[in-house]
This record gives sequence, C-alpha cells and structure tokens, in this order.
Amino acid sequence: MRILEPKTAALIFRSGKIVVTGARSEAASHLAARKYARLIQKLGFDVKFIDFKIQNMVASCDVKFPIQIEHLYASHCQFCSYEPELFPGLIYRLIHPRVVVLIFVSGKIVITGGKNRNDLKVAFEEKMYPVLKKFQKL
Repeated sequence: MRILEPKTAALIFRSGKIVVTGARSEAASHLAARKYARLIQKLGFDVKFIDFKIQNMVASCDVKFPIQIEHLYASHCQFCSYEPELFPGLIYRLIHPRVVVLIFVSGKIVITGGKNRNDLKVAFEEKMYPVLKKFQKL
C-alpha cells in the first residue's frame, strides 16, 4: 500500500504488523503508520496502533572529496568488503554503533542500520569521517 502524504509505502502482513518505508523523518514515519492503520480500520478490520518503533534509519551525505577506496580497504580489511566487479562501493561494517557504511570513490556515503539519529551521527562524525579524511585523494 502507498500514500502520498507523507510519501511512503507499507508492507502489511497477515500477523497484523506493518512496515513503513520511505519516510523522511521519525515524525513522518509515525504519521504514516497511523494513516495506514486508519485506512485498514476503514476497511473493516479491528486495528490497534501499538508498539510503534523505528527499526532502521538510513542517511546519506557527500564529504566533498574523493576517497582512495583501495587503500582504505587494504588497511581496514577486517571491517570491510570491496568487490568492485560486483558493487562499486566499499562496504564498511562498524561494530559500535552497529551500522553499515557504503563508501564510494566520489565521496558519497550511505549509512544504514541505525536505530536512531545518534547512531548515524556517531558513525559518521566520530568513526568514519576521520578515517575518510585520512584516505582523501589529493
């Protein structure tokens, strides 16, 4: 099911659980979940809106400088996987916070798996940015 405001999509399961994707903020996600519940209620189902929680947050940014992915991979191989024939980005798995960071030569970064904004903030500002700065292409 999809709605236009906030622009989201929902997977609705037989168990009664709903997974909302595409929301741009926590508030938009909550609003969308309530709207889906209301739509299902209007279809005649007994609906209770309980146990709302955010399971996964995704963030993206551009560090505005190119990155030496091969050198980064060589010195951090225990945390990374890099198969340029399969996927153009380096996949960096952080342990704390437990997130996955996709790093591209262009300097574009995608962080996924965060449970809250702080996970994403810590992953980028404290853990990854200093490492990326070290592997900046000059």
